[in-house]
Amino acid sequence: MVAASEESINRIGTVLANTTLPMKERFRALFTLKNLGGNLAIDNIAKCFNDDSCLLKHELAYCLGQMRDEYAIPYLIEVLKDNKQEPMVRHEAAEALGAIGKENVIPILEEYKNDPVVELAETCQLALGRLLLPKNEANIENIYGSIDPAPPSEIKSIEELEKILTNENESLFNRYKAMFSLRDIASSESITILSKALSCGSALFKHEIAFVLGQLQSPLSVPYLKESLIDENQNDMVRHECAEALGAIATDDCYDILKQYINDQKVVVKESCEVALDMCEYENCPDFQYADTLEKVTT
Repeated sequence: MVAASEESINRIGTVLANTTLPMKERFRALFTLKNLGGNLAIDNIAKCFNDDSCLLKHELAYCLGQMRDEYAIPYLIEVLKDNKQEPMVRHEAAEALGAIGKENVIPILEEYKNDPVVELAETCQLALGRLLLPKNEANIENIYGSIDPAPPSEIKSIEELEKILTNENESLFNRYKAMFSLRDIASSESITILSKALSCGSALFKHEIAFVLGQLQSPLSVPYLKESLIDENQNDMVRHECAEALGAIATDDCYDILKQYINDQKVVVKESCEVALDMCEYENCPDFQYADTLEKVTT
């Protein structure tokens, strides 16, 4: 972890909590805190779960999960249990608990695995599946540096992986395993299979497909991501993730698509497009540091 003074960490937390700032600046502060790590950074992140922005709160939970620090567990459980939080936020809190990987969260995940909020129930089921794996399977590293909700499948055949991925009678955990295997193969064929899967399955499944396509950063997926982003009947969680994936791919086409939806009626989509356009700039500028708030508060 990068070293920073308590004063600097609290200043970054002030930027994160400042509702008058553009969302893109608050996101940079969040990812700076994520990179710094430690209890104080987690405290500053968790303070913002009372924010009005569903997108920001979702990303707070995501970052706490990726930090894999059990100090964050009580905060995440509180969010998971809070019926006033949006489903998109509660789902991400459950996924974060699975990512941290401590068995003491199994009871709370069991409690919500059949919740009427489908996204939350499915996420708790996935997190339980991950926690019940042997440690050497649950903690397989990948080139993207992410802590995934499921490990890649041991199956290597693209044809077999596609069958599992698109089979809605298959368990969600096995479909996720196929998804991450196809991501890791990263061929034109596997990327196309993943892109086409944006049109099938639950909102949770499609949102994870979009996330994976953002990691792959392939222009092949742009038409599929655009189709889901512009579909106003699509779940907001899916549209938001498609916007962020387009920001990661960062082609001229992606930029143009995101500009069209920067004033979308759905706030979470609008904010996602704002953040995604900032990511486009980052991806296209080799000198651009994304999580740069530490430097800003200390100069």
